[in-house]
Amino acid sequence: MPQESPQDAALAAEFLTALRPLSRYLRTQRTLSEGKVGILRRLAEHGPATVSELAVAIHVSNQGASLGVRDLETAGQVERTTDASDRRRVWVAITDAGREALNKESSASQALLHAAVERSLDDEERATLAAVVPVLTKLGRSILDE
Repeated sequence: MPQESPQDAALAAEFLTALRPLSRYLRTQRTLSEGKVGILRRLAEHGPATVSELAVAIHVSNQGASLGVRDLETAGQVERTTDASDRRRVWVAITDAGREALNKESSASQALLHAAVERSLDDEERATLAAVVPVLTKLGRSILDE
């Protein structure tokens, strides 16, 4: 891993400062917590999982994942089923209501960002934003792979 330069540290600080208002505002618009959205997204993208697998995937404790699953189950957004070959293992799967809730959360965030881009950015800035998206995706993946 390359050594961190002072410029990289300053860039990281500036980047976080720039993202903070956007992130804060998007969080206030959510109807589900980040953890619950993470659970639903993981189940929608990868299929059924155990609570322990969900905890690892969304970077929370087993207890945190268990509480999130419990709340989502109460809301009818996930369902638990016992493994047919190992009665001690319980699988969690997303329901149609869970997919609908996830789509609603994603659509709301996308609509907010779309409106902000249209209102605030000129064509050159939009092109810059489009060019940086793959870099941000790579950065996000590298953080999750640590």
